[in-house]
Amino acid sequence: MNDVTIRDEVIRLGQFLKLASLIDSGADAKTVIADGLVHVNGEVETRRGRQLRDGDVVSFQGAEARVLVRKP
Repeated sequence: MNDVTIRDEVIRLGQFLKLASLIDSGADAKTVIADGLVHVNGEVETRRGRQLRDGDVVSFQGAEARVLVRKP
C-alpha cells in the first residue's frame, strides 16, 4: 500500500486518484469512478467529489493508496 501525504484536512477523490498516480487525468478519474471501479475503505464509490480524510484507503485495479494528512 502506498501512503500519500496531503496538506489539507480533506481531498476530493478525483484529485487523490491523480495525486496517488492511480490514474493519469481528471477525465480518467471521472470515467473509472462513474463506472464503479474505485473503492474507498472497501466500498464502491461513485462520487468523484467524495471527500477523503486521514486514514481513508482508496483502491483501483489492485493498487491501494492511503490518505495521510501532514501534521503541522
